[in-house]
Amino acid sequence: MMTNLPVALRSMRAADAAALEAAVEALERTSFAQRITKIVGRRVDLAGRLLPEKFQRAGTIAAHRALHGALRVALLSLRGKAIDTRNGHKRLAMASGALGGAMGLAGLPLELPLSTTIMLRAIADIARSEGEDLSDAASAMACLEVFALGGHGEDGRVMEGGYIAIRGLLAKSVSDAASYLSAGGAVVGAAPALARLVSVISSRFGVLVTQKTAAQAAPLIGAVSGALVNLAFTEHFQTLARGHFAVRRLEREYGVHEVRAEYARIARAAGYWPPSA
Repeated sequence: MMTNLPVALRSMRAADAAALEAAVEALERTSFAQRITKIVGRRVDLAGRLLPEKFQRAGTIAAHRALHGALRVALLSLRGKAIDTRNGHKRLAMASGALGGAMGLAGLPLELPLSTTIMLRAIADIARSEGEDLSDAASAMACLEVFALGGHGEDGRVMEGGYIAIRGLLAKSVSDAASYLSAGGAVVGAAPALARLVSVISSRFGVLVTQKTAAQAAPLIGAVSGALVNLAFTEHFQTLARGHFAVRRLEREYGVHEVRAEYARIARAAGYWPPSA
């Protein structure tokens, strides 16, 4: 099997090859819609078609504000203040989800920033476990990048080209934001480079927020089910983060081009991407 790998990857350790395969599955197969279907017990219209327009707008606005809050937390690490990654992410996520479920859709602007910050802390924990230094601007921005990775459709598929395409879409915004911060730019979310990054990420994160809102608007969703929806929301992004930071670790060790080429080969072989033309 190793003879089919690019030259730079032929010495890849078995554990790393397995990690890359697991990352492809996590990043290309994981669907929030499917998670919610299991919780609610039936298919839910997660595209938001049944939601009043005002709630769809509220979800978009809440996603943008939530990411600004997460950005402020991420930037604390650049000031030498570690992101709190103590245990309890899942309990906190369920508590905030119960709050959102009890308050209904009107509670989204209050609940989403809290749950997003909780997720960022869990993501940061995973990043560190894969060797990321969150005092480095690029690593801190990579944590935010995770929120753009989960916009699967109801069929479980991401955009054509999957994770690699999304990374490419985000590359310039992530690079500009990291360069701005590394050059000593003011650590404020209003800076143009940071504002652009939040805008690009929120356009994709908002897809998941709309799905989450639709699930919580479904019949029988209340405080208890709201907690389970939020737990699924958090676990979804933790799964994506594990795949994302595993790929970044392998890119540092074996080369970006080489790892992405092998990622694409695995994704096509597994049927996640269409065969090469």
